[in-house]
Amino acid sequence: MTAKPHSVDLSEFFTEATRVRDNSPLKSLTKYMEADPTLLSLGAGLPHPSTFPFAQIGAHVAPAGASVANTAPADMLNVSVTTSSGAIEGLGKFLQYGNGRGVPSYAAFTREHTHRVHDPKYVDWDTVVSLGNTDAFVKALMLFYTSGDTLLVDEWTYPAIIGTVVPMNIQLAPVRMDAEGMVPEALDHVCTNWTGERKLRMVYTIPTAQNPTGATMSIARKRAIYAVAQKHNLVIIEDDPYYYLQFEPYTADSENRYTNLPGITSLVPSLLSLDTDGRVIRLDSFSKVLAPGLRCGWVTAPKYITDKIQFHNETSIQQPAGVSQAIVASLMNEQWGHSGWERHLVQIQRDYAMRRDLFVDLCLKHLNGLVEFTVPDAGMFLWFRVLLKPELQGQTGVMQRVFDSMVANHVLLVPGYMFSPKGAEQKVRDEPYIRAAFSFAATTDFEAAITRLAQALEPFC
Repeated sequence: MTAKPHSVDLSEFFTEATRVRDNSPLKSLTKYMEADPTLLSLGAGLPHPSTFPFAQIGAHVAPAGASVANTAPADMLNVSVTTSSGAIEGLGKFLQYGNGRGVPSYAAFTREHTHRVHDPKYVDWDTVVSLGNTDAFVKALMLFYTSGDTLLVDEWTYPAIIGTVVPMNIQLAPVRMDAEGMVPEALDHVCTNWTGERKLRMVYTIPTAQNPTGATMSIARKRAIYAVAQKHNLVIIEDDPYYYLQFEPYTADSENRYTNLPGITSLVPSLLSLDTDGRVIRLDSFSKVLAPGLRCGWVTAPKYITDKIQFHNETSIQQPAGVSQAIVASLMNEQWGHSGWERHLVQIQRDYAMRRDLFVDLCLKHLNGLVEFTVPDAGMFLWFRVLLKPELQGQTGVMQRVFDSMVANHVLLVPGYMFSPKGAEQKVRDEPYIRAAFSFAATTDFEAAITRLAQALEPFC
């Protein structure tokens, strides 16, 4: 077996703030306490665990592969963490200040899971905790970027990214997309013809169920994007919160649906899994597959990068809330395990696939001639191109009138311009796109919502 290579050193692109960022002096002393159980510490300014008024923290959780709605109270699992828990740390550890890397049992699960699913192709990879992918994005961006730099992004992208970089005076360079997401040739064209004062160093993309378009990159597309990144020596931020919400292609044959859900073993391989250089910074989150309020995620990258994120954590978030880490660590290490985690993911995939299929069925029934869309193979979104009448296409303010008509008909979708890196200029505002989410509304409300949308669009189409 060929030995895995060491990652390529991209620290030359670090900002000056990143270069000088180091382990918190106080946090650096904890290694002595951990290494020597006989050491008597008079140095740590930590509150004593005996003052914590919590004897037990827990939750009733559905068995792996089941939903809360379909589980009787007597069949619920009892996830419980006490002051002297066994397979994971006790409450005294979870509720104490941390070192920015996460409580060991939580962090160990993220590493083992990453190894099982992605098997990074270089030897010095590691993980570090985050509060979810938006927090992780900020930390990853600030490693390499400062005011005046330019970030490569999809031509339609997640609004929180836009809202993060604009106040930092970081510019956005949009890259053309198609039904599979970012187009490699377009990325190469932007990089090859770049004339800005500062070199392009990073590309941000959501490769699975892209927000807002719902596009998912194939393995061939990911290889091509990665090759362009190698050619131009780019760092890739792989923001993948919808990675586990993959399902089969849509079929109108309702009897043959949900027979081949991917679970973990048949997911489209990630960019991380293709990365031989260590140029992919992968962002993962429990938000879409457990609950967003947990605020638990992790970042995978070469260790010299995760170390810098750890140091940033230590002077900002510390780590995810101890209560959240305790519940996740207990669930993953003591209750579900990796096999149960996969059964849970299959259940989540089935739930969202059923939502996708019902929503698409109804769109095909009621929106014919009003919109065009590509059926997504993952995620939560449909990206509609409104088929405006020829005389309305490009008309100033037309999409504002469409939005007002939707509100008047008591249905809400997100205007496309809100996802544009070009900002809210009038030309972008009049682009005929709107995003629908099939993730949150009750399925019993789908048909009413879609018929209301049809009524709102009919005067314009």
